[in-house]
Amino acid sequence: MWTYHPDLLARPVPRYTSYPTAAQFGDAVGAADLASRLDALAQDTALSLYVHIPYCHDICWYCGCNTGAANKAQRLSAYVDALEREIAMVAARLGGRGRVGRIAFGGGSPNSLPLVDFIRLLQHITLCFEAHDAQISVELDPRRLDAQWIEAMAVMGVDRVNLGVQTFTPHVQARIGRVQPLDMVERAVEGFARAGVATGFDLMYGLPGQTMDDLAATLDASIAMAPARIALFGYAHMPRLLPRQRRIDAQDLPDVAMRFAMADAGHRQLPGAGYQPVGFDHFARPDDGLAIAVRHGRLRRNFQGFNDDPADVLLGFGASAISQFPDLIVQNEKRAGPWRERIEAGELTASRGTLRSADDRRRGRVIEALLCRGEAQVGEGLAMPDLRMFEQRGLVHVSAGRLALTPQALPYARSIAACFDAYLQPVEQRFSHAV
Repeated sequence: MWTYHPDLLARPVPRYTSYPTAAQFGDAVGAADLASRLDALAQDTALSLYVHIPYCHDICWYCGCNTGAANKAQRLSAYVDALEREIAMVAARLGGRGRVGRIAFGGGSPNSLPLVDFIRLLQHITLCFEAHDAQISVELDPRRLDAQWIEAMAVMGVDRVNLGVQTFTPHVQARIGRVQPLDMVERAVEGFARAGVATGFDLMYGLPGQTMDDLAATLDASIAMAPARIALFGYAHMPRLLPRQRRIDAQDLPDVAMRFAMADAGHRQLPGAGYQPVGFDHFARPDDGLAIAVRHGRLRRNFQGFNDDPADVLLGFGASAISQFPDLIVQNEKRAGPWRERIEAGELTASRGTLRSADDRRRGRVIEALLCRGEAQVGEGLAMPDLRMFEQRGLVHVSAGRLALTPQALPYARSIAACFDAYLQPVEQRFSHAV
């Protein structure tokens, strides 16, 4: 379906879950900036909340998340106590201003917490914020799910859970330190279906030892379970930045040509099974909110990936969580210990970030539009970059300040969007390849 142009994929580029990206975060931006935005928030501002749980019972070797071992009960209880205080601190500062439409729990694994603590956290949020009608989503590790967790998700009004699957191939699972039998995931999906909770899967290609047949079998097994959403991510091997990845044998990794073929195969197999493509790495059933957002031009992109969340303000809670405002992106202290110390001192925990200039916002709108809708109007104040290498290969059309991607351009969307990135250096070591 796609034509392979290796030279267009040679340059590592960001995933653009924000612009500017986290590579531009600095410690000159922090708690004072967050405080001023919270204080200026209007009464009816639409808000989304993100709660980060940086713990897992089993640390997967491929993982790039900010997470550590959930091996001490005191560590988890201290973290939950601090989260409650941080949530209450921010809510008190808002004084009832803002309407929460979405609540997302991520990690790590939120179900690394004792179930009673998760329920306590969710109840605390609804007490502190006007959030009774919010849509709630939770990232879950299938290896730590039981009937009580599944029932609690339904009772607590959780709308969607996302299961970290990655692959169903046993020999690939062994190579990435994440062994979970197929029937374990099947039982979880069946339980959530009975409880009326929608499920989503995270899958990966480009894993060590993974073949085209392995990927096809994982996709077939996933399709058979009919999750509402499937994300198919390319594994990013960056052991210099992520020491846990050093346990993965780089010689076992598929090369770029094979990764391209795997991404292409996924974009044929999943739509062939009735899934709507969403951006460059998500797929959704036609009646799911993501697919509807695509059809109506309302797809968005932020630190949670592609989404249908209309809010422009995201408040992040927990160590390393990110908050986002139209003119500010700010991240909480990454280390759980210092993060708790700030809360104990009654301080907001934001420690680094970036202010978004007018030019940043213009560029960010173009990048988001290209990745979400495949086209963008490059308005006044922003010059059209040199796109000839993409035009000559039939990947883009440029006319009267309007840029449109062709169907063949999907695997190159991040590379095309990167042409609008004023910060990206010619040789970057912090980012992964586009496919």
